[in-house]
Amino acid sequence: MADASAVVVEEHLDVLTKTGEKTGVSKPRGAVHRDGDYHRAVHVWIFAESTQQLLLQKRADCKDSWPGQWDISSAGHISAGDSSLVSARRELQEELGISLPRDAFELMFVFLQECVINDGTFINNEFNDVYLVTTIDPIPLEAFTLQESEVSAVKYMSYEEYRSLLAKEDPDYVPYDVNGPYDQLFQIIRQRYNQDSKAQNVTLQKQLQRYAPVSLNDELTDLSDADKEALSLIIKAAKVMDDIFYLQVWESNPALRDWLNVNADASEVEKSKWKYYMINKGPWSCLDENQAFLTTKDSAVRLIPEATKTVSGWKGLEYKAAFPTLKPPGANFYPPDMDKMEFELWKNKLSQQDDATSFFTVIKRHSEGFSSSDHTISKTSHLADTGDLFTVPYSTEYKYFLTKAAELLHKAGDLASSPSLKRLLHSKADAFLSNDYYDSDIAWMELDSKLDVTIGPYETYEDSIFGYKATFEAFVGIRDDKATAQLKMFGENLQVLEQNLPMDNAYKSQDIHVAPIRVIRLLYNAGDVKGPQTVAFNLPNDERIVKDRGTSMVMLKNVSEAKFKHILRPIADACISAGQNKLVDFDSFFTHTICHECCHGIGPHTITLPDGKKSTVRKELQELHSALEEAKADIVGLWALKFLIRQVSTMLLKLGFGLTPLSNAERHTNICYCKFRTLLRQSLECSHTSS
Repeated sequence: MADASAVVVEEHLDVLTKTGEKTGVSKPRGAVHRDGDYHRAVHVWIFAESTQQLLLQKRADCKDSWPGQWDISSAGHISAGDSSLVSARRELQEELGISLPRDAFELMFVFLQECVINDGTFINNEFNDVYLVTTIDPIPLEAFTLQESEVSAVKYMSYEEYRSLLAKEDPDYVPYDVNGPYDQLFQIIRQRYNQDSKAQNVTLQKQLQRYAPVSLNDELTDLSDADKEALSLIIKAAKVMDDIFYLQVWESNPALRDWLNVNADASEVEKSKWKYYMINKGPWSCLDENQAFLTTKDSAVRLIPEATKTVSGWKGLEYKAAFPTLKPPGANFYPPDMDKMEFELWKNKLSQQDDATSFFTVIKRHSEGFSSSDHTISKTSHLADTGDLFTVPYSTEYKYFLTKAAELLHKAGDLASSPSLKRLLHSKADAFLSNDYYDSDIAWMELDSKLDVTIGPYETYEDSIFGYKATFEAFVGIRDDKATAQLKMFGENLQVLEQNLPMDNAYKSQDIHVAPIRVIRLLYNAGDVKGPQTVAFNLPNDERIVKDRGTSMVMLKNVSEAKFKHILRPIADACISAGQNKLVDFDSFFTHTICHECCHGIGPHTITLPDGKKSTVRKELQELHSALEEAKADIVGLWALKFLIRQVSTMLLKLGFGLTPLSNAERHTNICYCKFRTLLRQSLECSHTSS
């Protein structure tokens, strides 16, 4: 009888391109290093904040690369199919016996190491995800459980001393070029801990002073008592949108918010951190290309006694809840280490690809578990499942919050006096729980109520990987009936603008829908309303509704007035000569915004690809769509203004009037404005007839 022996399966690694994207091919670890294939690994550094020391491990003598030399706290390959963060946590647990949650790991940068050792038999072309775990104090050495096949010893060393040894190419230490990309590790630590609180507060105050605080006040006299009660419930529901949005921006964002809030009164700098955080709704500054204004140094302290072996007299491991210096491009909609290639390879295997690209799903990994916030995602909740990635509908991912919001909206709907508002509130509440927003968005477009409400997932700016995923937001205001009536003609004549666009007729739509325009005075907003405030929006973004019904616009008049007063007027005073400065007025500013928003609704939306398949501009442009769409609306909006002025000029000539410029007095009278609107309406009717 033959002796039984254990079969050791060699670890397989995903083969990458030279730019670090997955090829869809995996090979045994030995073959990867033999052939010099590009692959991925993780570096995990443990940094003790109180002593400014890094933990080093001594590699076991049996290792096939750099045996017996001092190296990173913990490191290892990312096995085929595994994620970076899962690998980082696993390596730390296996090599050092430390078990930490995901928020302990701060992704600092990605480092490409290209070298050949062992007389040319070991080729290392490795993309390393470099993580930092920041502990408050050094971990007692007796708390570690070392993996003998990997690690022979550990020690702490000042990060500056360690860098000096690397710069001298000390043979006892695995070499890293500290004059190259790997010096980022030392630069980040140095910069983070060398800044004093006074300097940080001065910087934050300068950043805060770029914003002008404005109070939103409006009369509620036109609302019934029941509508006022409904308004109170709607605002409570809007506040729930804030809770969801914080979570959508970044997984640990709610915890950071709570920590900063609790500590806001501790000092002037803590107060400034809190104020600027609340403006940006995250640790990244909207006005500074999302540069981080906080670091893990500013974050919450967590205690996990069970993270290591128990040591007498030591309360356990305390760490700083980490966040990435670079804002995650996929926010919290995708796994943080997922790249576009991995997504596309996975998506193409799905029978229902729309689930992956839906506005209303998040993408998760089986290997990272199913917990996303305070609740657990069950394995049966996802809509599409193959490989490591899977989808979770918003109605499941944010169930705790959406159930609360739905209850509030149903109660408000029962109280609302307007039938269309009742319909909107009830249908939106249903959509929160069903994840089907079509009917509720139609109800929003048909809203005809003094109390105006926009609430739900709409804009996709946070998803800078693809531009697929929608963030929750809310805008609550009082409709300005007079201003709304004055702007009606703009929305009614989009087809005229479409037909006269300076582009090939093949790309023009023949069935542009009338775009309702509502002018409101904002009372409250929440959710995705961080940083600079919007003055208008054109929704929905769902291409099914755009095709069937078009879009609708909401203009925030009091916000526009505040922007004009605090931003445009000071700029005009500084840049425009006195003779022309008096021609800068709010009506012109507001009209320009109207044309911008109207022009979101025209131009190509549904398109035919070269292979004959139908698609949309949004889906094909992916993450580029938002910026290009805004640029399109800017340029086409200016074209539309010029086109409308020409239409009026033509009508004036037909009526026998010359083109003598109006006096300033005439330019600013309501009579002149009404005449202009009448002439414009007549000229557009002529355009309808001639076309």
